[in-house]
Amino acid sequence: MKPFTTLTAIAAPLPIQNIDTDMIIPKQFLKTIKRTGLKDGLFYEMRYSVEGKKIDDFVLHRAPFSSAHILVALENFGCGSSREHAPWALLDFGITCVIAPSFADIFYNNCFKNGILPVVLPREQVDVLMQCIAADTTTIAVDLPEQTVRAGNHVFSFDIDPFRKHCLLGGLDDIGMSLQKAPAIDAFEATRASNQPWLSA
Repeated sequence: MKPFTTLTAIAAPLPIQNIDTDMIIPKQFLKTIKRTGLKDGLFYEMRYSVEGKKIDDFVLHRAPFSSAHILVALENFGCGSSREHAPWALLDFGITCVIAPSFADIFYNNCFKNGILPVVLPREQVDVLMQCIAADTTTIAVDLPEQTVRAGNHVFSFDIDPFRKHCLLGGLDDIGMSLQKAPAIDAFEATRASNQPWLSA
């Protein structure tokens, strides 16, 4: 998992409440367990018609938002089923930060496990970000060490659990955290093999 420190990037506005995980990545794209190739299914039913024709005016099809690494949305982002493909699809597209007034709990937790920073800001501050983007301030700076979001002259602070912050800064997922304990694990296994050899037979 790549460490997340600071990110200055294009932010795409998606001013919709209750964007659920089926909207983020529809069920027909859940047949794979690979984390790559899912960007084609991201927001598929908003990006394409039922005939599969590209909807040109969808935000992620328009420059500069087609190169966005930040998504700004409204309340309850990531609600619905607990599919981990949702953060995978965002990450495969290049989205590494989502800013919203609130998130569904499971999606919020899955973001941290996949290197995506979910930033919770009050609705009025999210509205300011939307206004900045509409006024051509499309680049937003997210500073995880300082816990700030900057757009133009506006600077907003956000809260984050210290442990989750530590993991993002270090690029540590569950496997990475386990590997940090490798010497202690090796020592335990050596002691067990010596004291209880029948367990290793």
